[in-house]
Amino acid sequence: MLRFFHGPMDCGKSTLALQMNYNHSRQGRRGLVLTKHDRSGEAQVTSRIGLGLDAIEVGEELDLVRLVAARDGIDYLICDEACFYTVEQIEQLADLVDDHGVDVYAFGLASDFRSRMFPAARRLFELADEVVRLQVEVLCWCGRQGRLNARVADGVMVRTGEQVVIADTDGSQVHYRVLCRRHYRNGDLGTGDLGGAEHPRLAAPA
Repeated sequence: MLRFFHGPMDCGKSTLALQMNYNHSRQGRRGLVLTKHDRSGEAQVTSRIGLGLDAIEVGEELDLVRLVAARDGIDYLICDEACFYTVEQIEQLADLVDDHGVDVYAFGLASDFRSRMFPAARRLFELADEVVRLQVEVLCWCGRQGRLNARVADGVMVRTGEQVVIADTDGSQVHYRVLCRRHYRNGDLGTGDLGGAEHPRLAAPA
């Protein structure tokens, strides 16, 4: 099976990935843990509640089928931050399931800071046997359910720029906030104004 678990930042994707790996490995199954652009900046899967595990960093040129074929008896893959993989690598995950009998559990964001789907996430939606939106509730500053990831630079919500800028939710110069749809579309970070953000329908294309 190819399963894709998605949700906004802070919803527990990496925590679930680590738990999934623990559950399978303790039953004697052999697996690989993969990641790309982890928040730690290292080849690790880390969660905000303090859990962590060394992982294989998925570079742009890494062939996932060859990676698995070079090892004996791999039963499953845990693929954290799968939204940052290439589309070709998502195809390779499907090949591993269909042609090699490997279970794949992919975890990642569905959409970027512009509320547009990552190409890899889109392909996972198209190919996965099962797509699961994680139910751990993430709240906007207003108390509504947080659904969209906003990029904040120098206190201002931005809607243009590189699709992938690695940052966390720690309030540094560039960071991310999870907002409800209403406040994402209004560009309202809860500071009493719109933070200088353009309306999404008027924003310049990336």
